Amino acid sequence: MRLIAFKHKDGRQALGARIDAATLADLTADGVPDSLDAVLGGGEAAWQQVREAASRARHRLRLDEVHILAPVRAPGKAFAIGLNYVDHAAESNFAPPKYPVIFQRFPSSWVAHGEPLVRPHVSTQFDYEAELVAVIGKSGRYIPSEKALEHVAGYSIFNDGSIRDYQLRTNQWTLGKNFDASGSFGPEFVTADELPPGAKGLRIACRLNGQVLQEADTKDMIFDVATLVAACSEAMELHPGDIIITGTPSGVGLARSPQVWMKPGDVCEIEIEKIGVLRNTVVDEQG
Repeated sequence: MRLIAFKHKDGRQALGARIDAATLADLTADGVPDSLDAVLGGGEAAWQQVREAASRARHRLRLDEVHILAPVRAPGKAFAIGLNYVDHAAESNFAPPKYPVIFQRFPSSWVAHGEPLVRPHVSTQFDYEAELVAVIGKSGRYIPSEKALEHVAGYSIFNDGSIRDYQLRTNQWTLGKNFDASGSFGPEFVTADELPPGAKGLRIACRLNGQVLQEADTKDMIFDVATLVAACSEAMELHPGDIIITGTPSGVGLARSPQVWMKPGDVCEIEIEKIGVLRNTVVDEQG
């Protein structure tokens, strides 16, 4: 199932199921909660309600009639993983990590599909990063890796936009990874049963103005989804709606010669096979 969080023209928020490339079933109009967050928190009963409403698809809308929102509205935790592809670690002048490099992104730092990425006025070093997102659907602490995928409800796409000069000012990356509206998330949530286990073996790519700058396969991650879920759960209990942004492959703008930075008017597209395309235009910060 492919779910899309959206807003009607009158501002009402809702959850929909994609029927085809142009059509959406409004599940909220059929009694389903108005967010994926609520469905994830509602357990099997909420998922059964979603499946039944999607099978009826009684309230249909055109995708171009709605405003798409980020799939998860307010994750309690958003883990981001650094240096999770060997070639990206090498281009960043790091040895491949022996344990996941984990930091946090905050919801204020990302926008939805179709909304503008904002280059801050304090920097021109605005970089792109194509990433797979795993969305937690079942709580757990000290989750063994062999059971970890049971805790993943589905997957989406993330552009881990980074302000590189701020990221590299210290050994902690948090500031450069959390400028307002510097990343993006979406456009849809794909349930785990629609994809290979752990979303392995999927082509992942970034295009800037149509030029392919990153291209890899999710099977090339140093730490796969199961390992990341297990590692994050060692420190804190995972809850439905938490997300893990799983790292980017090589080809980032920082490592290129000459370096490539996103600038106003650019269109950045992140594509993951069988999940979709996340597309955003870049604008300059106002004021």
